[in-house]
Amino acid sequence: MRFLLDAEQRAFADSLDAMLTAADTPSVVRDWSRGDHGGGRALWSRIAKAGVFALAVPEAYEGMGPRPVELAVGFIELGRHAVPGPLVETVAAAALLAELADPLPAGRLLPSLASGEASATLALDGAYALDGDAATTRLALAADGLRLAPGHGPVRASLDPARHLTPLSPGGELLSTAPPVAHALGWARLATAAQALGVGLALLDRTVAYVKQRTQFGVPVGSFQAVKHRLADAKIALEFARPLLFGAALTMAPADVAAAKVTACEAAYVTARTALQLHGAIGYTAEYDLSLWLAKARALRTAWGTPAECRAEVLSGGDRRW
Repeated sequence: MRFLLDAEQRAFADSLDAMLTAADTPSVVRDWSRGDHGGGRALWSRIAKAGVFALAVPEAYEGMGPRPVELAVGFIELGRHAVPGPLVETVAAAALLAELADPLPAGRLLPSLASGEASATLALDGAYALDGDAATTRLALAADGLRLAPGHGPVRASLDPARHLTPLSPGGELLSTAPPVAHALGWARLATAAQALGVGLALLDRTVAYVKQRTQFGVPVGSFQAVKHRLADAKIALEFARPLLFGAALTMAPADVAAAKVTACEAAYVTARTALQLHGAIGYTAEYDLSLWLAKARALRTAWGTPAECRAEVLSGGDRRW
């Protein structure tokens, strides 16, 4: 089976890449890490105008979806540029709201998520919510169902400084007593896998460029066979993850999505370790842009399902069709 993007999908990726390259996302990420959300919200609006969030929102609610393949294309670019914010959480919230038995919450909340006027975070079973201090729509799965949380608690530090973790305030409006959590989890894992693949590709590109310019014993570091082998291993891991990602986007079967998530995140993590080693001591410094992608690769690895949880989903078989 071949997974080739058509001309429209490639143009969508190219336009996002050009827009995000011009946006100087490293500066936006650093401001977001300090709690300054102004630049991040402006960038969020531009990403929404490009149609990224509308891909997870049905047309009945002023979206363009659901279109998981195009969403994966978009999230690869968001990961490649280390865009901060509750990106995956907004997609998961949109998927969850769209499938509620009562259409009223979806009609009220989804149009603003599709247009970028609002962003969302989603906390499962009392866990911390990502960027609850920045999101305008906070959804919490409580014991009695899905609630619209009235606020958030203190901001907690994360291993990725650009990812702020917050508990959500209890109570709030009850939206559903039987929300389709598995459906939202599938969309969250697919978006995370795509974002991780983009992070890994960015790390590989930056490392290849670095070993070409850094010299040792009078020759570029990248000319050494050991360095070539490490980079080739990272490249192979990332390229193996790509067809799994788009295959999962086509089927949206839980086992396929879990396989894509664990493979893409592990490939990004392997690439991050390679990038860190080949950059030497400079790779550890927070002032160097590489650290923005290194931290994200580690955080995404366990977001929306640890490697063990995703492997268990794959081994369970589920409704996997191939």
